[in-house]
Amino acid sequence: MAPTQVFLVDDEAAVRDALGFLLASRGLHVAPFESGPALLDHLQTLPAPPSGVFVLDVRMEPMPGPRLHEALLARGLRNPVIFLSGHGDIPMVVAALKRGAFDFLEKPYSDNALVDRIEQALRVAEAMQVQDSQSQERQARLASLTDREHEVMRRVASGQLNKQMADGLHVSIRTIEVHRARVFSKLGVRSAAELAGWLAQTDPTPGKPR
Repeated sequence: MAPTQVFLVDDEAAVRDALGFLLASRGLHVAPFESGPALLDHLQTLPAPPSGVFVLDVRMEPMPGPRLHEALLARGLRNPVIFLSGHGDIPMVVAALKRGAFDFLEKPYSDNALVDRIEQALRVAEAMQVQDSQSQERQARLASLTDREHEVMRRVASGQLNKQMADGLHVSIRTIEVHRARVFSKLGVRSAAELAGWLAQTDPTPGKPR
């Protein structure tokens, strides 16, 4: 998995330098950007979605933090977002929280409060990365099934017995046993109950033709 990092966006060089030094001194990997467009341009060069946290100042030129957040969401990025805001920015930040932002810190904030919250957000980002990786693996396993194996998988998960499947698909019980064994092997499950649970975590419509 890609290492998690803090994407820090602030249009004031002095703030970027101070926060970058603070976070680096706590062992965090920081990628500073002077504007929203600079961050978006960087993200376009990455081979895969970034893993980490976005720390955005609310009032920036030419793209305020909330607008940058909307641009990140439009790209399908669900990374935790922390806003650094002034007192007058609270209405904007509340609206951003409703759109899924992780949190905001009102200026002036303490160094410890900022680092603690970023570390919490990074733990969330790492958990999301693991979840995404597991989801991709499950989808790859599903894609390895043949059409007939998909059909057998769906029937096994619904609780049908081998004889019922054989009659419904007009094949021998032995053929069903072979398909069933292949499905279990490819998906890494050992029972019909485990298969049903696996599918519930993977696909809301198990066995649906693709």
